[in-house]
Amino acid sequence: MHSPLFSILTPVYETPLGVLQETIDSVVGQTFMDWELVFVDDCSPNPEVRNVLRKAAALDNRIRVLERESNGGIVEASNDAIGAARGSFIALLDHDDLIAPQALQRMAAAVRKNPDADYLYSDEDKIRANGSKFDQFDKPDWSPERLRGQMYTGHLSVLRTDLVRAVGGFHAQFEGSQDHDLVLRVAEHARQIVHIPEVLYHWRVIEGSTAETADNKPYAWDAGVRAVNAHLERVGIVGTAFRGPVPGTYRVKREPELDRSVSIIIPTRGTAGEVWGGQRVFLIDAVRSILATTRHRDVEVVVVYDADTPEEVLAALTELVGDRLTLVPFVGPFNFSRKCNEGYLSARGEVLLFLNDDIEVISDEVIGQMLAPLNEPGVGMTGAMLYFEDGVIQHAGHLHHMGQFTHAYLGAPKGTYGDFSSLLINREASGLTAACIAMPTSVFEDVGGFSEIFPGNFNDVDLSKKVTQAGYRLVWLAGVELFHFESRSRNPLVHAYEEKQIIDRWAGPQRDPYLA
Repeated sequence: MHSPLFSILTPVYETPLGVLQETIDSVVGQTFMDWELVFVDDCSPNPEVRNVLRKAAALDNRIRVLERESNGGIVEASNDAIGAARGSFIALLDHDDLIAPQALQRMAAAVRKNPDADYLYSDEDKIRANGSKFDQFDKPDWSPERLRGQMYTGHLSVLRTDLVRAVGGFHAQFEGSQDHDLVLRVAEHARQIVHIPEVLYHWRVIEGSTAETADNKPYAWDAGVRAVNAHLERVGIVGTAFRGPVPGTYRVKREPELDRSVSIIIPTRGTAGEVWGGQRVFLIDAVRSILATTRHRDVEVVVVYDADTPEEVLAALTELVGDRLTLVPFVGPFNFSRKCNEGYLSARGEVLLFLNDDIEVISDEVIGQMLAPLNEPGVGMTGAMLYFEDGVIQHAGHLHHMGQFTHAYLGAPKGTYGDFSSLLINREASGLTAACIAMPTSVFEDVGGFSEIFPGNFNDVDLSKKVTQAGYRLVWLAGVELFHFESRSRNPLVHAYEEKQIIDRWAGPQRDPYLA
């Protein structure tokens, strides 16, 4: 495959002259030579801006300058640049930012390795006026759910020119979040999307810029909401996007499909204990809380209980659930995986919702929100935000990194934003805890259910890996919250043989694709 020609598109308006020259120098200094730099001056009042651009073009014939006669704004100027591009790929470069010397070299290598790539993006950091760099963003690999919650791909973005033109370029109604809107539309049609895990872009912090703080452009937040809602409509997701907890983030609330049959599978011993100064039977309170907060019409509760479960607990459960309850006796040594599998064998639902018996619902409509993404192509499992009794985070997705399998953000206080807002938005995850997961019955069957060689620990890691290996995505839902009174029903001792089994089976990952 021949090396691609990259058209670097840079709209310009009243850029500080020294900063503009640094931007030019970062392109001219590329180690890859097949590029063109297309400047569109959007009628800058300072004539020296055009003089800097004209001088650059005179020194290097790969630099072209388009001069608008009137100010049209970022969208019009960017579309002018798209129209003038000659390369097979366009790269988006703001007029005050810098790209690393190897940026286009890395992009070209990725295109050669992935000839179907229609969109490529890299990691980024920020740069101060004194040249110091900070706030490095080691981005997730392609994460479509996260893109609905945040324009995480950001800079450096490289897009196939023909596809950008086919989807109509930038749209004026999304000015302020025009890049987010464009990437959403491109991603809907892209054959392949490639993440290059290397900082190739330096986003300059200037007073008043969004690099300094997203609060500086509140109109951009509203434009982003509109862009995500337009995307939801195009791809057929029935739901609504609204402002997330902080600027630049979005929450998507899907409309639940209330008639879809669901089987809630809960393994239990009927344990009782103290929470917040009061006694409770965990199973009874868990079932009561989940049923009290749902509008779902076709729900059954499948409880797999040990022989020593108190009869009065089963009687109270029967009174609470009625004819929607299926009781499955379990005989044998503790094996969480086997208990879940036996629950599945007695379930009739199209979707399985596995719950530990020591949870309590915080959010409304947990069942509906857990099930809704499973209607979408490629989603094989959903999970939730879980808190310990004292409100600190117990689970926000798994982190599979450097040969270890752990809970992401374990022990962080409630309200923590996470790195680059990763705790505030829905996103793909490498794994989800079986304390609260939903998956289509067909997917559970496809992957062979829980592996019973993991009786106590890592069974959910293994299940998550199998679901991923089968080609499905796992989606963690930031807005679905529950308490998980973990360790109150059993001692979570991790044996050395369990760690060896999971690492031997899945060759502990060196880099989590979704969390740094």
